[in-house]
Amino acid sequence: MIDRSHGLSLSRQAQLMRISRGSIYYRKKTVTTEQAKLMHSLDALHLAYPFAGSRMLKDLLQLQGQRVGRRHVRALMQRMCTSALYCKPRTSTAHRQHKIYPYLLRNKAVTHANQVWAMDITYVRMLKGWMYLYAVVD
Repeated sequence: MIDRSHGLSLSRQAQLMRISRGSIYYRKKTVTTEQAKLMHSLDALHLAYPFAGSRMLKDLLQLQGQRVGRRHVRALMQRMCTSALYCKPRTSTAHRQHKIYPYLLRNKAVTHANQVWAMDITYVRMLKGWMYLYAVVD
């Protein structure tokens, strides 16, 4: 695609091909033997503890005597396409038996107070647990 020995500059060739100029200079990093060993250890630990995230895997690796940081473990997990298995919150998924109500304000002009009210709920983290925050807007 890109010919480095051509008379046109590399940036002009990238512009004509409609690709990012930075992608021309990108060189994929090869995996070192040390990283391959670490990834092998991560894979074995992930099979033994599929619920473990980067923090727990870092601690398990350090118990095995390998010096590694949590962010490095997280980067390797992303490279290996692995993630911790746990039940994630499904707060926005509707149940199939719940009724879907129509949007009543679609073509309604709001002209005075107390005509339309809106409400929202969120969670706020406290020192010991969570607190609900309700907001009502007129």
